Amino acid sequence: MNRPVIGISCGDINGIGIELIIKAMADQRLLEICTPVIFASNKVINFYRKAVPEINFNYQSTKELNRISHKQINIFNCWEDEIAINPGVLNEIGGQYAVKSLVAAATALKENKIQGLVTAPIHKKNTQSEGFNFTGHTPYLKHLYNAKDVVMLMVAENMRVGLVTEHVPVAEAAKYITKEGIVSKLGILKDSLLKDFGIDKPKIAVLGLNPHAGDEGLIGKEEEEIIKPAIKDFKQSNSNVIVYGPYSADAFFARGQYQKFDAVLAMYHDQGLIPFKSLAMGEGVNYTAGLQGVRTSPDHGTAFDIAGKNKADVDSFLAAIFTCVDIIEQRMEYEENRKNPLKRVTDKLLAGAVDERIDEG
Repeated sequence: MNRPVIGISCGDINGIGIELIIKAMADQRLLEICTPVIFASNKVINFYRKAVPEINFNYQSTKELNRISHKQINIFNCWEDEIAINPGVLNEIGGQYAVKSLVAAATALKENKIQGLVTAPIHKKNTQSEGFNFTGHTPYLKHLYNAKDVVMLMVAENMRVGLVTEHVPVAEAAKYITKEGIVSKLGILKDSLLKDFGIDKPKIAVLGLNPHAGDEGLIGKEEEEIIKPAIKDFKQSNSNVIVYGPYSADAFFARGQYQKFDAVLAMYHDQGLIPFKSLAMGEGVNYTAGLQGVRTSPDHGTAFDIAGKNKADVDSFLAAIFTCVDIIEQRMEYEENRKNPLKRVTDKLLAGAVDERIDEG
């Protein structure tokens, strides 16, 4: 296949996003698997390039996506303004230009001018405005695509964790736990495991909301009245997926049960992300499941405390790029197999033959 064009939004211009982008582009593997297009401005890129002097960062500048070079890194100039850059400072300018970059890149994705999007971190406080009233990337992309629902899915080598609720106060999380909501999230998660990760019969674990998964109604009623009925309804209408739960979250992760499943559906943000960030092997990636377009991001924030100091670790950002490319390729393979079921069967037989030779060898 042709290498996909991957758009990269710059995030908060006072955070670590652009430093991460420059460091990531130093990885020679990238131009072998994709064509990167950074949505920012030459001036901002050049400012941070001085902070990472050991990296030889060359690029082509463009204002037209149909004139990008597939042999080098591209900068798509979203603005020409002279702006003050203050690494480590949370201010209005940082959020304003983070939104400019994100909107330009996400629009290009929706219009199929790029094949994937990797978003550098933004700060929820300084991106809020009348024109951008969203709590993060995920709700904005859901709105842009007019998607009925999406799932914030954390992805690593050894686990995938999706969320029913995302960035809502803990005091309000329970009211967002509904049977319809859980069924919707399970449907998106199942489809994503099939299409985006190539898993034929996904196995999904659902966590409870309360301690000990409610202890049969003694510590909260949500498991008995909402979560169990949601699982039952979903299983009745979906034969190509295995769903178990609700599990007590502490024991589920402590005993390593997550290793038996292709994905876990957590009820709220910290219930899923604390174990994910503690137990995930390799670098974690945030993936928005349920969109027509492919969007990933690193699993960390703007890190103002180290911005501009050449201390940012690029591994999660690189993992986000690689995961984005992998999902694009997996989606293409899924569609090809749908059109040609015989090819899928043949591929499986060939893969089994290869495995058998390895075992014998």
